[in-house]
Amino acid sequence: MEDLTKTMAEAKAHMDKALEHLDHELTKLRTGKASTSLISDLQVEYYGAPTPLPQVANVQVSDARTIVIQPWERNMLGPIERVLINANLGITPANDGEVIRLMVPPLTEERRKELVKKAKHAGEESKVGVRTARHKALDHIKKAIKEGLPEDMGKRKETELQDLVNKYVEQVDKIVATKEKEIMTV
Repeated sequence: MEDLTKTMAEAKAHMDKALEHLDHELTKLRTGKASTSLISDLQVEYYGAPTPLPQVANVQVSDARTIVIQPWERNMLGPIERVLINANLGITPANDGEVIRLMVPPLTEERRKELVKKAKHAGEESKVGVRTARHKALDHIKKAIKEGLPEDMGKRKETELQDLVNKYVEQVDKIVATKEKEIMTV
């Protein structure tokens, strides 16, 4: 019995990770407002080692549509600019010799729809993660029934697991719907 409790806890932890991953993926989607999360995952070549952009420069939002990147060392302007161009963010960096400015343009209707599709895709990936956790837990429950766990107790655990899955799928849908509304708001 305590083995099934552990199985349920593992399934819940796996589902939590699926939600965390969804949140992380959705923060990368541009909503027409400047946000440092757009570039926080970018890696810059720094003395031969790939280094996260926030570790080689001060990255901040100066207003609703502008991200300012001020490198700690002036010789990093070129490599940072190249990384920003290669990242294909849809934003052209403006380098003035001191700082790099990213002017976030307002989103077009077509780009908004594209971003909504990406958000929905990320939501589906999270649902797959939740269902994978359910599948693993169901295997454990069925194995426990074969090893002598009363069948009605096994059925109760399966129902409990399905309720948990439904709750997480509902959360994923809410998160994606919120992001979709945010993206489509002009």
